[in-house]
Amino acid sequence: MIEVSHLTKQFKKKKVLHDLNLSVEGGMVGLIGPNGAGKTTFMRMLAAVAKPSSGDIIVNGYSIQKEASSVRKEIGYLPQHFQLYPQLTASEFLDYTGQLKQDRDYDHEMEKNRLLDVLNLRSQQNQKIKTFSNGMKQRLGIAQALYGEPSLMIFDEPSAGLDPEERLRFRNIIADVSSRRTVILSTHIVEDIESSCDTLIVLNKGEILFIGTPFDLQCKGNGLVWEFDLEVDDWNQLAGLQMTLTKRKADGLHCRAISTVAPFDFAEAVNPTLEEGYMALIGRDGT
Repeated sequence: MIEVSHLTKQFKKKKVLHDLNLSVEGGMVGLIGPNGAGKTTFMRMLAAVAKPSSGDIIVNGYSIQKEASSVRKEIGYLPQHFQLYPQLTASEFLDYTGQLKQDRDYDHEMEKNRLLDVLNLRSQQNQKIKTFSNGMKQRLGIAQALYGEPSLMIFDEPSAGLDPEERLRFRNIIADVSSRRTVILSTHIVEDIESSCDTLIVLNKGEILFIGTPFDLQCKGNGLVWEFDLEVDDWNQLAGLQMTLTKRKADGLHCRAISTVAPFDFAEAVNPTLEEGYMALIGRDGT
């Protein structure tokens, strides 16, 4: 259970987060928003890595303001920029992770082997991390966050560097974990959110614009999405439109755009996608 109350973060004179209030009871929660919205700052405070300027977050009864060390025992965290030790092997790094998380009642060798298998790192367990691809490093970062199955797992851009097969594997792992734990997932990849999350939070300019289901967010684009075809020579007519699709065809362009009115007489209103619902919401916020 997470309770966020009047959470504010200010760096010198700049407010990054403004009086956030929300409750999360479990399952998979997606956090989305444009660059600079305050997502990473919020995730760092949720993980008790950074302190709020005011307000508080309560994680399973523990305050990040007063009991940060207790909060850290409740969470697994993969930051957006995760630092690994290049001279260690994958196995040695998970040994190190186990030492840091000794308070968790797990058989270390069993847990390490489980994670190596789950993250498809078994054949590379004795390779030095400095030889790993970006995707392999990301998988190892995910493994350390999953160690011991903490009650709250926080992932900031976890799919960065993963190929499509690895992203699917990650989504399946997290979907399974979220049936028993709370997972907070911040990502720019809509497919990860759409297929996995029960609840979405949209953050923009340090404020919460939306909390609800993916379907509710998709509906924010109702009546605002238009589909039409243009000839290639008419490309300049797209200037000023909020485009969501521009696809070349043999005889021209196939387009989708967000607009309060039909951009052309021949444009047809269509049902929005989740991404278009999100873009319509953000656009109405004046970005």
